[in-house]
Amino acid sequence: MLRYICKRLIYILMALFIIVTATFFLMRLAPGSPFASERAFPPKIEAQLNAKYGLDNPWYIQYKDYLVDTISFDFGESMKYKGRSTNDIISESFPISLTLGIEAMILAVGIGILLGAIAALYHNKLPDYLASTIAVLGISVPSFILAGLMQYFLAFKFGHFPVSGWKGFNYSILPALAIAITHAGFIAKLTRASMLEQSNSDYVKMARSKGLGKWTIVIRHTLRNALMPVITYLGPLTAGVVTGSFIIEQIFAIPGLGKHFVTSITNRDYTVIMGTTVFYSIILLFAVLIVDILYSVIDPRIKLKGAKK
Repeated sequence: MLRYICKRLIYILMALFIIVTATFFLMRLAPGSPFASERAFPPKIEAQLNAKYGLDNPWYIQYKDYLVDTISFDFGESMKYKGRSTNDIISESFPISLTLGIEAMILAVGIGILLGAIAALYHNKLPDYLASTIAVLGISVPSFILAGLMQYFLAFKFGHFPVSGWKGFNYSILPALAIAITHAGFIAKLTRASMLEQSNSDYVKMARSKGLGKWTIVIRHTLRNALMPVITYLGPLTAGVVTGSFIIEQIFAIPGLGKHFVTSITNRDYTVIMGTTVFYSIILLFAVLIVDILYSVIDPRIKLKGAKK
């Protein structure tokens, strides 16, 4: 296990180097500069700003400075938010995005497994049709459409939830649901298919012959093995929750890191764009590593490639 983790950490470092390099050169290849749109700035002031942030240096000098800053986790001062560093923006806004992401993941996994289990237990019956319909609708409708519908009906029309903002738990329910429903649909389909496959296995037939009830068999036997495809989906789920929060945070005016990332792209704020890209990449790469390790925890029969036996 330790050998496997060390090997994966090396791969993560290599992937981060590629991401950092690609981000840098893509930003430099884009036309314009962060201060080109500031028409109020005369050319001399724009030149001074470029010199302050090192944008007038040759590309290889900028690339070297960027690599050094990234290694030290110092992403520099924002080019648009005066007096604020990228690290400050991340430390202030990421806890909000993390809270929203955790809520969305809990809802997605909980709703998805429940719908999938109901559909599998009542295969080709009314509960199966209803659960499958809900799952397909969740997969088909984009999260930003769901967000708009929830805002109109649940918040504006009926007044059950606040329309936007971030001032308490009630403000997180609608955006978390908007992110979670699509992923819950995928998890429901995965759970249903896996449980139907497990229901024909010998150990389930043995449990039925002992007279155990449906839900007892599900909780004690079927669900654990059926969760393997769901665990596999946790990596893409983490990526989907992170990237999905970009749009949702904008719609619900949530001051999270996703909103700052979108705003930084609009403002061409190089330091914030590159800093948040690296930060999100680290989270996603380690999320995939944790998912791989969970395989062997849930099912000890699985041997991680490269791990000591």
